[in-house]
Amino acid sequence: MNSQVKEMQDVIVVGGGAAGLSAAMMLARSRRSVVVVDAGSPRNAPADGVHGLLGRDGMSPLELLSRGREEARCYGAGIVDGEVTDVSHAPHGFTVTLRSGDVLHGHRLLIATGLVDELPDIPGVRERWGRDVLHCPYCHGWEVRDRRIGVIASGPMSVHQALMFRQLSDQVTFFAQDHGLDAGDRARFDALGIAVITGRVAAVEVKDDQITGVLLADGTVVDVEVVVVAPRMVARSELFAGIGIQATVHPAGAFIETDEFGATSVPGVWAAGNSSDLSAQVGAAAAAGARAAQHINALMVTDDADRAVAGHVTKVGSPAPDHDHTPTHSFDKDYWEQHWQEGPGFEARNAVNPHLLREVGGLAAGSALDAGCGTGAEAIWLASRGWQVTAADISAAALNRASAHASATENPEVSGRVQWTEADLETWEPGRTFDLVTTHYAHPTMPQLDFYDRIASWVAPGGTLFIVGHRDQGHGHSHDDERAHQDHPPAKATATAAAITARLDPAVWDVVTADEVSRTLGNGGREVNLHDVVVRARRCA
Repeated sequence: MNSQVKEMQDVIVVGGGAAGLSAAMMLARSRRSVVVVDAGSPRNAPADGVHGLLGRDGMSPLELLSRGREEARCYGAGIVDGEVTDVSHAPHGFTVTLRSGDVLHGHRLLIATGLVDELPDIPGVRERWGRDVLHCPYCHGWEVRDRRIGVIASGPMSVHQALMFRQLSDQVTFFAQDHGLDAGDRARFDALGIAVITGRVAAVEVKDDQITGVLLADGTVVDVEVVVVAPRMVARSELFAGIGIQATVHPAGAFIETDEFGATSVPGVWAAGNSSDLSAQVGAAAAAGARAAQHINALMVTDDADRAVAGHVTKVGSPAPDHDHTPTHSFDKDYWEQHWQEGPGFEARNAVNPHLLREVGGLAAGSALDAGCGTGAEAIWLASRGWQVTAADISAAALNRASAHASATENPEVSGRVQWTEADLETWEPGRTFDLVTTHYAHPTMPQLDFYDRIASWVAPGGTLFIVGHRDQGHGHSHDDERAHQDHPPAKATATAAAITARLDPAVWDVVTADEVSRTLGNGGREVNLHDVVVRARRCA
């Protein structure tokens, strides 16, 4: 492996295209340890040049990437040539395994694997792809201006492609195949002089290494010099399914959904370039990589500062800040009833906790207890995966909402798999054990660690305890945190991963995950940071 690659990285970038290399350079310039893993199969390799990129127009794609590698390396980024075969969560963040057997470890992960063009199954299309079979008027349109262009209908963007290429040539033919044209589109085509051919396309004809025409199924050949198709563009996301990344289906393909900074729904994971933006050209992909890198670094800077403050307080015995915004009310039944009756509140309450998706998604379904289920997002998700769930909460208002949410799901079996139970978890006894006991930010009036001890006793032999809580940051809550969650828990309702795992007898428990992470969510159009403690442990059989 490259000698520049350290055992532990701040960030691992999977994919060494424009987005990945741009991100790596930005992170390395910020003195972050970063390594890029690249399999060496850039999407634009067949193209003669990169176009529309200011200052580098017409440069060979491979030369551009070579220069990008050298620029990233000169700031200290590591580059590894290899194919990733597995990406998994680890207590420190992520583990990335290569086909060579090498293993990389990192705190954060950036997906920059680009996409795959799924081309129409027409002889000649794949062989000429990137040369005189094209799809993007901005990437290659100037180079084929004023030539005879045939647009083969092969996707929802085909009509739009014909209009776009008509801007570059007055010799455009549209091969409709089975794609119908509505009256509006046909009127536009007629007005612009775009010819329409209705027969099925059999092949793209090539002679002397250039396209000469489009062969129809009836044997007719229509003279064209350039062919335009609309491939289905699909993000390379399969490698990341195990950590909870799922591609979002789009009419033109599938992409990894992110926020404006490239952050995915999985904590600690970002995506940039064509992985998250199907239409991004090289310049836009590079810009997205740089923006994601800036966001990653900014959050890590804040985390570093928080740890430094906590360490300083512990080391020198400094008092906590004067401005402690910890609420003084008790989190009892009256509080929670009022809390859930007042409105939806923080947006994330209606979304499945991303830590659950990551940590529990791979477990076999069985019996589960969701302790402090709130409005039921996690219980409903578990039920949709086949779990038989007991969802317990002290608030009847929360349970009413949860039951309504379950009834509204598209899966009719969900409601039958969840038993909504009004219970004070400080005194309630389930009378049984469960294959999975989970809790998400539940904080009763009792001390938090005592609460975790209590629910841990309900895990069956061989079962799993999964805790997501508010992280003890070692000092008073910030103003940002208070605005993010006006019901922020008191100090006794927070914990550290070390404090939780210290209560789990190693002779009884196998700790799988013990992590402390920060993540960003929206709240009324405003971005806020949450600081989570995540622990998963398996009770010995």
